[in-house]
Amino acid sequence: MEGAPAPCDRTLPRARTASPTRAGAPPSPPHADPTGDATQALRSHQWFGVEGQLRTWSHNARMRQLGYEAEEYRGRPVIAVLNTWSDINPCHVHLRERAEAVKRGVWQAGGFPLEFPVSTLSETYQKPTPMLYRNLLAMETEELLRSYPVDAAVLLGGCDKSTPALLMGAASADVPSLFVPAGPMLPGHWRGETLGSGTDMWKYWDEHRAGNLTDCELRELQGGLARSPGHCMTMGTASTMTAAAEALGMTLPGASSIPAVDSAHERMAAASGRRAVELAWTGLAPSRILTREAFEDAVTTILGLGGSTNAVIHLIAMAGRAGIKLTLDDFDRIARTVPVLANVRPGGQTYLMEDFYFAGGLPAFLSRITDLLHLDRPTVGGTLGEQIEGAQVHNDDVIRPRDNPVANEGGVAVLRGNLCPDGAVIKHIAAEPHLLKHTGPAVVFDDYKTMQRTINDPSLGITADSVLVLRNAGPKGGPGMPEYGMLPIPDHLLKQGVRDMVRISDARMSGTSYGACALHVAPESYIGGPLALVRTGDSITLDVEARTLQLNVDDEELERRRAEWTPPPARYERGYGALYNEQITQADTGCDFEFLARPGKVQDPYAG
Repeated sequence: MEGAPAPCDRTLPRARTASPTRAGAPPSPPHADPTGDATQALRSHQWFGVEGQLRTWSHNARMRQLGYEAEEYRGRPVIAVLNTWSDINPCHVHLRERAEAVKRGVWQAGGFPLEFPVSTLSETYQKPTPMLYRNLLAMETEELLRSYPVDAAVLLGGCDKSTPALLMGAASADVPSLFVPAGPMLPGHWRGETLGSGTDMWKYWDEHRAGNLTDCELRELQGGLARSPGHCMTMGTASTMTAAAEALGMTLPGASSIPAVDSAHERMAAASGRRAVELAWTGLAPSRILTREAFEDAVTTILGLGGSTNAVIHLIAMAGRAGIKLTLDDFDRIARTVPVLANVRPGGQTYLMEDFYFAGGLPAFLSRITDLLHLDRPTVGGTLGEQIEGAQVHNDDVIRPRDNPVANEGGVAVLRGNLCPDGAVIKHIAAEPHLLKHTGPAVVFDDYKTMQRTINDPSLGITADSVLVLRNAGPKGGPGMPEYGMLPIPDHLLKQGVRDMVRISDARMSGTSYGACALHVAPESYIGGPLALVRTGDSITLDVEARTLQLNVDDEELERRRAEWTPPPARYERGYGALYNEQITQADTGCDFEFLARPGKVQDPYAG
């Protein structure tokens, strides 16, 4: 694991150095042309190497227009560097430089890099939510890899939706690919406090609303919360999904936890470029890596990390692209077998991702659960067992031993009941324990704007025992299933010291959030799911141990309400939004587009 503390030098994989059969090409891989010329097995050969065709002549002429001579690219693997950098994505603001490091590695290994800008999906700024556009980036990635002369790809991302989107597209295109995580930002600091982005934002905003923090102090906090490039340094959705990418076998070992501004991050990017050239020669495609066993290991990993509930939706969608049916029941089954060992906020109590990195990173974490993993399966760097061989934990409080876990079970529970017949999820390790079995009266909000406007209205009679319910915030209703699920606690309760309440919605919740929030209720209320039938004053019971979420209203009354229910108006009448509304699936099946998730082959383009 390059860059992490270790008892010996565990370098990242390097490109092969065997003698070439022609300029820049190693010996023929198993899938090479019978003539023995390995370059003819490259996809890019169809664009640049087929003699006697007008299109080949034209392609090479246009490469000269770009400033390249034929010896720079012909006979070399063409490596696409897909970059989600933009000026408005603070998580990815350093990826312009990392793309250069990747390209350096590609050149070093005898490849030819081409950088492609793709959608940036800035979690901070894109509204109503970048989840609305995850599938758009996935589709862009797939079609770009398929339609251009690409032999392998390096995917640069890390902010919440970019990781699953890039990997979904690469899985569908099935072009050899590996992922370069953006890396977590540095820890925040304020008046002697170590801050976790997102998690402490929610915490201190509530303290401000409770009257415990002045406007001046809040402005100071604003300057100390996010100190460098990189994604959230808590075990939020970004860190969860990059860890999942590493567990799946789609990154080099240790890549997911390297801080964004650490010099090891640039070295990892260059090593990824070198490895991409090897992948192009060997033809190791995602279909050989993204197996059923790989997804089970990824689920085990994110549950043992106390990771984000968003990973449930993303991993189900990613598995679907690989032709694997992953379900909520798989998450709940695996959750009962793996303890939470990562003491990283918000599921843990103390540490942040830089601490996790210096404690040994993901390879060290995985070394403590090897009996729960499939060690012989392939990854971009060998087998999983080879990727974590020799890994050691350097701080037993950051990465706990099995006999001293943060929690005895995985950090996410799947709920069932008449309120969520197709399932809901809760990150119960981030909730106050007394709320994990709770019955209370519902206070219902029909949309997020109304909730924001009225949450402090005394006439609602909200108490600490109330169950806050938000509907019309799901995949279609949101639209895009925004991160509205951590509903705010009314000011008067905050001033009384209340910091958690049971909250239920068909929305998602930021991975940096916490609290007794039942999320992803399926089917969503916008299409007539049971959440649409709840009325203020109804009794609702949450029982995490029993895995139930129940609306305590008899069936006859619910049928009467259903007969009175009318669907809301369409969110979009045209454009991408209309396509989204037509094709999006529900939370329990990954919120993918039906036409992208369905099985079937897509023909590779003819380049002549």
